[in-house]
Amino acid sequence: MKEFNQYINGRFVKSTSTDTIEVLNPCTEEVLSVIPKGSVEDANQSLEAAKAAQHGWKSLTAVERANYLHKMADVIRDNRVFLAETLAKEQAKVIGLAQVEIDVTADYFDYNAGWARRIEGEIIQSDRKKEHIFLHKAPIGVAVGILPWNFPFFVMARKIAPSLVTGNTCIINPSSVAPNTVMEFAKLIESINVPAGVLNFVCGKGSIVGNALCKSPITGIISLTGSVGAGQKIMEAAAENITKVSLELGGKAPAIVCADANLDLAVNAVVNSRVIFSGQVCNCAERVYVEDSIYDEFMDKVTKRMSEVKVEDAFSENNPDMSSMVSKDQIDKVEEMVEFAKKEGAEVVLGGARSANHDRGYFYQPTLLTNVKQDMQIIQEEVFGPVLPVMKFGTLDEAIALANDCEYGLTSSIFSENFNKVMHACDQLEFGETYVNREHFEAIQGFHAGWKKSGIGGADGKHGMEEYLQTKVVYAQYQ
Repeated sequence: MKEFNQYINGRFVKSTSTDTIEVLNPCTEEVLSVIPKGSVEDANQSLEAAKAAQHGWKSLTAVERANYLHKMADVIRDNRVFLAETLAKEQAKVIGLAQVEIDVTADYFDYNAGWARRIEGEIIQSDRKKEHIFLHKAPIGVAVGILPWNFPFFVMARKIAPSLVTGNTCIINPSSVAPNTVMEFAKLIESINVPAGVLNFVCGKGSIVGNALCKSPITGIISLTGSVGAGQKIMEAAAENITKVSLELGGKAPAIVCADANLDLAVNAVVNSRVIFSGQVCNCAERVYVEDSIYDEFMDKVTKRMSEVKVEDAFSENNPDMSSMVSKDQIDKVEEMVEFAKKEGAEVVLGGARSANHDRGYFYQPTLLTNVKQDMQIIQEEVFGPVLPVMKFGTLDEAIALANDCEYGLTSSIFSENFNKVMHACDQLEFGETYVNREHFEAIQGFHAGWKKSGIGGADGKHGMEEYLQTKVVYAQYQ
């Protein structure tokens, strides 16, 4: 069993708290490691270290900072199998998907390093003679990144890479459910000699460590990927110092399937989107609206496809589609939501219970629900599990209205071969992202951002980079 320490100011140190948190393998319920529960003092030490290092870090050229990101990418690739296995063990992510996450994370560091020569300002014409107005982009200072448990390694890079290349220093607070891969990365980067204090990793509960990091006047920006409740607490903590926040808070993604869609493509995309990582992905399809004229055909196809989903151990050689859920709390929540849907009148076409094929772990069956109504909890609230409720619609405008009838606004999708329908839906859907005839999954050069309660700000691409910059205006008058 491994034991991890805090990584503060360029070295591993014992937490000032003696309390620890056990990290479990969700497939077997065995203890994999212990991490520090963390303390306010730990958080404050990391803040002071990041503050002290920031001036020297921003004084480097952007290209020099980018070189460290390239080295991080190299370290990940050199240890890609070890990191993937660590990730699969701690969160029951099937090994193939875990390997994809590790490899894409390396690409993400390289991609963000490429922005070093593309951080630009502006020169604006003044109303005064012999004066120029310069807009400069400057780092905010100290960035705090708070990680989720579902894609901890990739989201770690989402916080670290743009903050470091733009001249900020960074503190990472890993999820207490899945911290191991992130902390193994902290060990690996010792070899590339990142200046002390530039990058810190502090384990601990959000209520203690996270709260201390967010309430500090040292913190310049807080980036959280998590639940709406967590986002609300972050905003409360940040309000004291008017600290900037960037929040990605989950979703309840609708998929609209029109009568003129390529039905096989739509079924595969929806099912793949729903069962990836056991449905524990915030941007994947959580509810499906199917045009009434093809509803029966769609249900036949989606039932067959869902029944073929393989649920096995994360390391199974059978290349399963999904594995255990991440924790007892998570499977309990999914089970409760499905049971409540049944009481409200939903019909279980497939699944609807824990897997009977596993005597250990948190395995839940791929589940298909019909006879659901728009006001049901299963349609309105995020399930975060392999559960797919399906409804009919008559007209496209009706489907769009149903899709928009939700407090979330992260991702959405439409399946249609009609260009006019697709463009109409893209204009009217109230979501930060819309996918056309494909699965729900974003690209690193896009912009991953939610509307409504799904968040503020965003990540990836040019706009994600700009989250970590602030604008300074210089009015230069000459004689």
